[in-house]
Amino acid sequence: MKKTLLAILLLGGMFASCKKVLDIDDLESYSPEQVWNDENLANAFVSNLYPLFGNWSTGLEQKSEQMAGIFFFPDRITINNDEFKRWDYNRIRLINEAITQVVKGSLKQEVKDRILGQALFMRAYIYFDMVVHHGGVPYVTVPQDRYKDDLFVPRNTTKECYDLIIKDIDDAIAKLPPKIATSSADYGRIDGGFALAFKAKVLLYKASPQFNPSNPWGNAYWAEAYTANKKAYDDMKLLGYKLADDYSNIALVEKGTETVFAVVNQYPNKTTEWDNGVRPGSESRGPASAVPTWDFVKTFPMKDGKKYNDPASAYHKTDAVFLQNYWKDRDPRFNKSVVWNGKPYAVSGKTDKRQYTSLGIAHELDDYGINPKAQINSTNLDRYTGFFVLKNSLLRLKQAEVQQYDVDFVLMRFAEVMLNYAETANETGRIAEALDILKQIRLRAGIEPGADGNYGIAATTREQMREAILEERNIEFCFEGQRFWDLRRLRKLDRLNNITKWGVEAIAINPDGTDMLISEARTKANANQLTEENFKYSLLQVPRSGVKVTTVPDTYYFFPIKKDVLDRNPKLQQNNNWGGTFNPTME
Repeated sequence: MKKTLLAILLLGGMFASCKKVLDIDDLESYSPEQVWNDENLANAFVSNLYPLFGNWSTGLEQKSEQMAGIFFFPDRITINNDEFKRWDYNRIRLINEAITQVVKGSLKQEVKDRILGQALFMRAYIYFDMVVHHGGVPYVTVPQDRYKDDLFVPRNTTKECYDLIIKDIDDAIAKLPPKIATSSADYGRIDGGFALAFKAKVLLYKASPQFNPSNPWGNAYWAEAYTANKKAYDDMKLLGYKLADDYSNIALVEKGTETVFAVVNQYPNKTTEWDNGVRPGSESRGPASAVPTWDFVKTFPMKDGKKYNDPASAYHKTDAVFLQNYWKDRDPRFNKSVVWNGKPYAVSGKTDKRQYTSLGIAHELDDYGINPKAQINSTNLDRYTGFFVLKNSLLRLKQAEVQQYDVDFVLMRFAEVMLNYAETANETGRIAEALDILKQIRLRAGIEPGADGNYGIAATTREQMREAILEERNIEFCFEGQRFWDLRRLRKLDRLNNITKWGVEAIAINPDGTDMLISEARTKANANQLTEENFKYSLLQVPRSGVKVTTVPDTYYFFPIKKDVLDRNPKLQQNNNWGGTFNPTME
């Protein structure tokens, strides 16, 4: 314990004394001879790098149409601010120090290999994140000395970066265990399965339209991506990975068969804000910070896998009829992901509770609407939509306990491996393989197979299947922060540009359709007697004030290098879509 404490103190000093050129830490504050000759200290050094993988975050989908909030407005991203800038040479310095120094120490070879495997993967992971944001970056592989080395490093081409990322991942796989058992004390560390799946994802991006704008679907990188993604899918199935039986339990039942890599949380040492951010205000520590939009609610298919307005659907409805019955006959993932007005909602252990959002009826921290008969104004019109997030909520937590949320954060799951594989299969002419993957995803979801056994999927061409896969990702990974990045790598950000977002107001009605007295409705709601059918619904634009339309220009396919970084390093070039000369694509 003393050694671990010493390591934490030493590393804390390292993070506190930062001498920036490429954001490099001063590593003179600890003795490499001490750390890399002691297994406990060496493991502590690596453990302190794991925060790079992040944790639960409620606002990720505000960037897309899934959640309320106009995230992108004019000049949200500039060359001068910190928005969407990734220049993480602070961690790269630490990782390179580990890679360089551990081989010089006296640790057992198996310990060295384990540390090297993790560090190599982390280096590839960070560089990939920077490349996705900016295109090619300086791929530094040795810990630079600010006094002796040439710190003014030019950018590697994007192709060079991809080659080096793949090399680092391959080298990591060679040293990592294929799979860390859920019963192991090392669970939550990087293993070969995660590295293999991530390599496949990297190659998917390399082939994508984002990096190949003049030849988005016919470039040679798709074949390479297909080979890697099929291998990841096949090999990981042999390792025991598979879809969880119940979509609700992907994260809530920890260490499940679908979890490829998880960031381990444990109360009281490590908790996150998911429940505190998605619950209605009356069941949390304040108003919800992330709520679904009507635009996204409409996107979920019906039980037969078809859109509500598809004439071929057995559950076809007009827009007007659908608005008054939107919760009926939907893809079961909708019921497991979203809370709506009048829905049974066993939050805080309240088994008989229904959630209300209707103005004058619902709790003031939950209400949404402008009904003048309520004789009260909602304070939530700029942040709420009439919906809340159910997905991954730990309903057993009482209101006072929401900040004790400690469910492991699932960074990658097998469904992503499957859909990445499906995408590469489709783009290499293997539509049947792609269809099979979509059918497996929809079978688990609980969608009806239909007479043809295709679960509502009507795609028969490459273009149609491409769209079907993108739509499936939108639903399957809802609120997980993938939608914006999917649209960006496919160069479909125009779908977010100039859009508005909408919510749904609920007003209680009598059986004859007339408005129910607010006092009567409130009494019935307090007894949880009003169901969804006891309301009429209308649309309201959200937010009601401020910026109401998203602005997502084409320049966002590659974000700029921050100006002060360029000013410190004369060998760096700005991206050509931000006034510079550097080509961030593969072309």
